[in-house]
Amino acid sequence: MDYVQPADVACAMVETGRRKLALVPSDILIRSMLSGAILGIATSLALTGAVQTGQPFVGALVFPVGIGIIVLLGLELITGSFALVPLPWLDREASAGAVLANWGWVFIGNLIGALAYGALLAVVLTNMGTAPPTGVAARIVQIAEAKTLAYSAIGFAGMVTAFVKAMLCNWMVCLALVLAMTTTSTVGKLAALWMPIFMFFAQGFEHSVVNMFIIPTGMMMGAKVTVGQWWLWNQIPVTLGNLVGGFTFTGLAIYMTYKPKLSSTDVLAPTPAPVLAE
Repeated sequence: MDYVQPADVACAMVETGRRKLALVPSDILIRSMLSGAILGIATSLALTGAVQTGQPFVGALVFPVGIGIIVLLGLELITGSFALVPLPWLDREASAGAVLANWGWVFIGNLIGALAYGALLAVVLTNMGTAPPTGVAARIVQIAEAKTLAYSAIGFAGMVTAFVKAMLCNWMVCLALVLAMTTTSTVGKLAALWMPIFMFFAQGFEHSVVNMFIIPTGMMMGAKVTVGQWWLWNQIPVTLGNLVGGFTFTGLAIYMTYKPKLSSTDVLAPTPAPVLAE
């Protein structure tokens, strides 16, 4: 049996947070840039499947391949770091400054990777700007505008909607990362993480790294969205929502209920004397 018990998973979550905090900035940047690009590739794959078949459900079925690659390679994704990196801080093994610094480097790396892949894909889909966006390109433009202009049209309600959709998204994403820790087999990890990722993507929730790819890529291909609209109406509220949802509903919740605790009898009981061999 390769199944890992929840209490052991909680310990693995804390240990994963320790390892992430021990990384130097250069490693964080490389691993997070790869994650941003890979998640962009998974998103464009999902949109290709949805456009070609006319069934958005197909996109949700194939999108989890991106998270699977990230998990198997141990790369850095800001949404997962929101749940795992604060756990050593809760154990008083790391400072708040170290947690924030880690998040900052991962966020920057994810953004660079997502933008780089988006620029390359825009070249491919528009023949380096010589062809109008059609098919997948047109769908990316449409989504970029829906994720910004549609929220701004309803003001504060739109911002709250984006925030809550981001909370729900990262609840599922972080749950997927934790479920991958419940097994030691490659196939088991992929099967376990596939379920929550499918659920978030199929329902159109908001993922900050996906949006780092899809909104600026849409802008490169003609979406009527400004940089300010991208950040104000999507990237900032979605990132904050991802932080609250991932940390509260997955990282903190599982840590609190499964983290090994000393009972009062463990604390008060005297240490038994060693038995000496005769």
